Amino acid sequence: MNDTTNTFNRLRPRLQGIAYRMLGSSAEAEEVVQDAWLRWHEADPASLDSTEAWLVSITTRLAIDRLRTAKVQRAHYVGTWLPEPLLSDSPASPEQMLERADDVSVAFLMLLERLAPEARAAYLLHEVFDADYGEVAEALGKTEVACRQLVHRAKGQLKDERPRYTIAHETQLRLLQGFADAAVRGEFAAFKTMLADDAQLISDGGGKVPSFRVPLVGGQRIAQLYLATRLRYPNLMRFEVVMLNGQWGLLRFINGALESAQTLETNGERIVRIHVQRNPDKLARITKALGRLESVYPNHDSKVKP
Repeated sequence: MNDTTNTFNRLRPRLQGIAYRMLGSSAEAEEVVQDAWLRWHEADPASLDSTEAWLVSITTRLAIDRLRTAKVQRAHYVGTWLPEPLLSDSPASPEQMLERADDVSVAFLMLLERLAPEARAAYLLHEVFDADYGEVAEALGKTEVACRQLVHRAKGQLKDERPRYTIAHETQLRLLQGFADAAVRGEFAAFKTMLADDAQLISDGGGKVPSFRVPLVGGQRIAQLYLATRLRYPNLMRFEVVMLNGQWGLLRFINGALESAQTLETNGERIVRIHVQRNPDKLARITKALGRLESVYPNHDSKVKP
């Protein structure tokens, strides 16, 4: 590969990270990065003061344009829109390790949906990717003062909704495994005790499979839903504990097919919110990645079976 390609590939994880957090879709993020590559291929690197700054600016502006279109489309989305989940199937690269896992979680991406495209970009660049205000201003084509205002307002919109608890990955994993085991075995009482009384379940079927158009609220109602699924598919349901969006999550299989990807929010004691992605289009990449994992690790033991 030539120097131009090597440079772009070195920065690709950062560009992909920005685009995914902007759009909540791997497919759309890859298209944005590909568009950035085409523009980079036509540019004269010798004329650029900073290759990275230029590529970040191009990627950010392309993602802003794409997000504006997406927001119009999502206004007509059937039911609740949830981001496309990411399966971590290999060790993180050094660039990815610099990014904080909490800032790619499904819960965080859902919060970002409240922000206008430019505010979302400014917030992500400064707060997640550690760009200074000069770099943010260059990326957005605005003054530093304007970018400071964008970030300040974005923080104000999000501060009351960010998780108030820092949960160790070991604690989260233990809760997930207990949750999955109770769901598979149909242990209603044990399952209910894991859920907060005002717990919420938010699902995305994309109009292609059944899902709740509004959040299902109440620990008992959610427990009854999982019990009903267990009764409907006796001995045909299993869960697999995996890393989804930088945190432990669950994949639910029914009759051998991936039915949903689930991420759970907890206060360290009980589960307060469940995001359930059921849209087949948004599960396609995970299904494909699982095929690769099975071929490499045919006996990996993360499965919770009945």
